Amino acid sequence: ESHYTSSSQHMAHILTVFFFITTFQTLSILHGVYSHGDAHKCRSYCGNLTVDYPFAIQSGCGHSGYRDLLFCINDVLMLHISSGSYRVLDIDYAYESLTLDDPHMSTCSSIVFGHRGNGFVVERWREPYLNPTADNVFMLLGCTAESPLFQGFPGKHLPCRNVSGMGCEEYYGCPGWDIIGPKKVGVVYGSGPPDCCAVSFEAIKAINLTKLSCQGYSSAYSLAPLRVDGPHGWSYGIRVKYSVEGDDSFCKACEATGGSCGYDVNDFSSLCMCGSWNSTSNCDSVHSASHRRTWSLMDALTGLVECIAIWKLSATLGL
Repeated sequence: ESHYTSSSQHMAHILTVFFFITTFQTLSILHGVYSHGDAHKCRSYCGNLTVDYPFAIQSGCGHSGYRDLLFCINDVLMLHISSGSYRVLDIDYAYESLTLDDPHMSTCSSIVFGHRGNGFVVERWREPYLNPTADNVFMLLGCTAESPLFQGFPGKHLPCRNVSGMGCEEYYGCPGWDIIGPKKVGVVYGSGPPDCCAVSFEAIKAINLTKLSCQGYSSAYSLAPLRVDGPHGWSYGIRVKYSVEGDDSFCKACEATGGSCGYDVNDFSSLCMCGSWNSTSNCDSVHSASHRRTWSLMDALTGLVECIAIWKLSATLGL
């Protein structure tokens, strides 16, 4: 009976050690699988909008050029630049564009004066890859005669013009003007500035209402080839074209290997996030310093546990 009990205890010890080793190896394998990468790690949602590369609302995700740009507040996606905050109505990843709304911007039904509205001014370092589209018209309202729009542009050289078939002549027909009664100034500048001056963003590079001495503005964009009749059917808002600075081959290679594109929060260099480790190339690479640190620790733990298990098994069997 004692021999039977001893054998049972030996078998129990063996099964315990075997279970211990198997469980640890399984966890190690799962660690390898789940730490390899997650292509959607940085993808976020705010309301009904998907926030994906090059944008992000998580620190370290997306392209460094768009860091601290988007914020999700009560399920409302907001874009913040030097001129102010705008509600993001849409992100079109196929055409690389954003549609923004400024609540203090004039529309066809409401003309807002009183130096209200953000205008549109981006930080200098963002300018090369974040600008309103070429078919976006800005209609500056209530600008003084001393405005930079008119100084140095006498006569027919006024910068005011139509953009993609949209301009002030049509805009004056909006019901929002009924109370104000706009001053329509002809081609020759001499009887005072007009209440509306339409310009493209490219013409003046910044829509700063204070510097331009204007009391308000409206913005509309064209969804070519769709053409609508009159300002009632214009799409009001700011249509912004974005691009990724430099070559985006790094991100493509990262995502192709299951990684998520991001950047180092300290020096803003590109990183490929591969689950529990980051790579400076892609998730198939084993040359990342952080990758070596992660797996050297795992290898050490694995070796230690296996040595203990073998020693315990040897002691159990009396070897």
